[in-house]
Amino acid sequence: MDILIAGATGKTGLRLVEQLKTNGHAPIALVRESSDTGSLADDVTLRRGDLTDLKSGVCEGCDAVIFAAGSGGSTGPEMTDKVDRDGAKRLIDLAAEAGVSRFVMLSSAGADDPDPESELGHYLQAKHEADEHLKASGLDYAIVRPVSLTDDDGTREMRFGDDVDPQGKAARGDVAAVLATAIDDDQWTGKALLMQSVLAGD
Repeated sequence: MDILIAGATGKTGLRLVEQLKTNGHAPIALVRESSDTGSLADDVTLRRGDLTDLKSGVCEGCDAVIFAAGSGGSTGPEMTDKVDRDGAKRLIDLAAEAGVSRFVMLSSAGADDPDPESELGHYLQAKHEADEHLKASGLDYAIVRPVSLTDDDGTREMRFGDDVDPQGKAARGDVAAVLATAIDDDQWTGKALLMQSVLAGD
């Protein structure tokens, strides 16, 4: 499948691109004019687009879309809203217009019921609103909600749903593998699941 990836140059996105290629898909990286694409392989197709101002047609010709982007921990609430909420919602709408077969969302643990008093309350509310927009879009979807992320590759041993320890960790390599699987695995259709990596001693 031709799969558009928002966030392809990020820490999880770069792993996702390679995982999709391993799985036989053709990743298309959605990148801003200012994006550093030097870490992407030369055979990855680039498509210009800014999540804060997406133009119509950005999803045309794509079989599926994966949202793995984020405004980053150093940005304020305004950019969180522009990218994690409004950018995601706009991309969902454009994917629906283009008739893509599936939309996979990288969300977060806690996005199902955000605590406004928590340190991540604003971010989780933005993710929640994007997730709910996806659920109501009419698209086939999957929502992956990892617990606290690490930069490890992981072991591909994971837990999902009620088996997840909210205080556990999720390796970015494992998250990328799950996102790549969710794109065409019917077991993920219409699901929003917590995930964590299984580490030594778990």
